[in-house]
Amino acid sequence: MTDPIILAVPKGRILEEALPLLARVGIVPEPDFGDKNSRALRFRTNLPEIDLIRVRAFDVATFVAHGAAQLGIVGSDVLAEFDYSELYAPVDLGIGHCRISVAEPADMAAKDDPRGWSHVRIATKYPHITQRHFAARGVQAECVKLNGAMELAPKLGLAPRIVDLVSSGRTLKENGLAEVEVIAEVTSRLIVNRAAFKTRAAEVVPLVDGFRKAAEGAAA
Repeated sequence: MTDPIILAVPKGRILEEALPLLARVGIVPEPDFGDKNSRALRFRTNLPEIDLIRVRAFDVATFVAHGAAQLGIVGSDVLAEFDYSELYAPVDLGIGHCRISVAEPADMAAKDDPRGWSHVRIATKYPHITQRHFAARGVQAECVKLNGAMELAPKLGLAPRIVDLVSSGRTLKENGLAEVEVIAEVTSRLIVNRAAFKTRAAEVVPLVDGFRKAAEGAAA
């Protein structure tokens, strides 16, 4: 018997938006998947040939790139940060809308102009995206890698600016920060392991088509 296709999905906000898409594709997770107290990470679905794993957003790309999962749902921010050659991203799912932005204390932002920067010190979990963005403008970016609580960095003197995901902007505002530049708009994508796309095409291609139709239907 062939091993099930494994679809990696991210914990948190994107997953909530992805569940209706999964349903339109015909994939319904087992009841434990919705149990917030469950410690399980791998779940069966109504389709015996498909299992789900639920992992951190940054880890979705890693699981799929290394072939531990054949497909995944992940933000374009993660794809841009890691730039795995083993990944193919055939479908923009049109969910998880947000942006990667530069922010700084509001009082600094009121009199600052990013066009005049020559060197910046930035706290971020996106060092590669940040350095590429500023290098294209001839700006040297010194990145301090953090995995969370980015908004604390300016307050505690770790770095005067941050690069982070922004959705409503409420978290920035509540921490006295303001956006000064948008680096990229972000949406979630269906990703596929390139080797699996070839070796398990009979299973993978219909799934890709199903997600494409589901995303188009949602956008209509």
